[in-house]
Amino acid sequence: MFKLQERNTNVKTELLAGVTTFLTLAYIIVVNPMILSDAGVPFEQGFTATIIAILVGTLCMAFFANYPIIIGPSMGLNAYFAYSVIGNGNISYAVGFSAVFITGIIFLILSLTSLRTKLIEAIPDNLKHAIAAGIGLFISFIGLRLSGIVADHPTNLVTLGDFSSPKVALTLIGIVITITLMSLNIQGALFIGMILTGVIAYFTGQLHFDKGITSVPHLPEGVLVYNPIDSIGDVIHYGLYSVIFSILLVMLFDTTGALLGIVKQAGLLKNGKLERGGSAFFADSIGTAVGAMFGTSPTAATVESSAGVGAGGKTGLTGVFVAALFLITAFFSPLVSSVSEVTAITAPSLIIVGSFMIKNISEINWQDFDEAFPAFLVIVSMPLTSSIANGIALGFISYPIMKLAKRKGKEVHPFVYIFAVLFLYQLVFLAK
Repeated sequence: MFKLQERNTNVKTELLAGVTTFLTLAYIIVVNPMILSDAGVPFEQGFTATIIAILVGTLCMAFFANYPIIIGPSMGLNAYFAYSVIGNGNISYAVGFSAVFITGIIFLILSLTSLRTKLIEAIPDNLKHAIAAGIGLFISFIGLRLSGIVADHPTNLVTLGDFSSPKVALTLIGIVITITLMSLNIQGALFIGMILTGVIAYFTGQLHFDKGITSVPHLPEGVLVYNPIDSIGDVIHYGLYSVIFSILLVMLFDTTGALLGIVKQAGLLKNGKLERGGSAFFADSIGTAVGAMFGTSPTAATVESSAGVGAGGKTGLTGVFVAALFLITAFFSPLVSSVSEVTAITAPSLIIVGSFMIKNISEINWQDFDEAFPAFLVIVSMPLTSSIANGIALGFISYPIMKLAKRKGKEVHPFVYIFAVLFLYQLVFLAK
């Protein structure tokens, strides 16, 4: 089924790759429910839903595409959902998940057509790199604020926090531990860093295990969304079009970028092309739709999958082992909940993951002003407005304007002009 001999691998190698990927990605089951809880989602709901989304998306990737790629909640989109979509207080998290659910269905439809490829090709590369970099700054800024390293200021809006507070001190220690592990190329550095920081938090009285260690997985709120008609009604009633569009674009970029990079790393590209690309996108869309039904943010192919490929993983069997390990962790919700309540344990992961994503800035063409300025707007507006959608909107509006001013309007894909008009309309008439 997994073509182990054909891809020159074996069960032992795939198991090692699975364990390696799990350790690298395990931080997500702490960080993602913690972020969702800030939007009002009960921790147990977000925790179990996160694991369900990982299991469904990853197993679909394993059995349909046979790639050693893990599907999991997208860092950046989880923060966007919690702090921008829900954080403005205009809608409930259930309505927000309706938008995610519909996005997953749209992505599923796109995965079955050639329009997916056309959309990806239409977006200028500079905007793609800028979006990834802007998301990196956005989630790092969230980590800095949650930890207290950055605090609110009445005049300057933000300022340096109180470095004498135990929370800030523990966060800084966690950052030092984690970046040291990463500098030593230790697999699972983010997860191990969280464990070591948690040990320090426990012995300094900041971490308590009053809730116990294990419990049977459960969903306190049950299934949140399931009827596409009702969900479409929510989207129309609350005008969540820009939310869907922004999530859809980021999902396209995240999954496409991760897929191409990791499949190339594994040596599985055939003539420079991605085979079973439709199946891979199908897995991502199913993960997003099912995750939204139970209460978690949009999923994408995870870059952490590259750790498993580096350990020798070449087939979907790697994903099966990862899914099994995440299934086991589903019984440790009380332990994970206690850890997530100490933001100093989870904040270093947000800050460091942001640093991974900001490297996309180096891919941007800064020499041509008509390329550089829209990218700059995307990057700077995401953290400053606390919205991925705002950053994407400003970039897509300014890009064709700059090109027209330089008499390069024919270089812009018609889709980009359409996106620009839609985003402009949303900012002027629909923004609340």
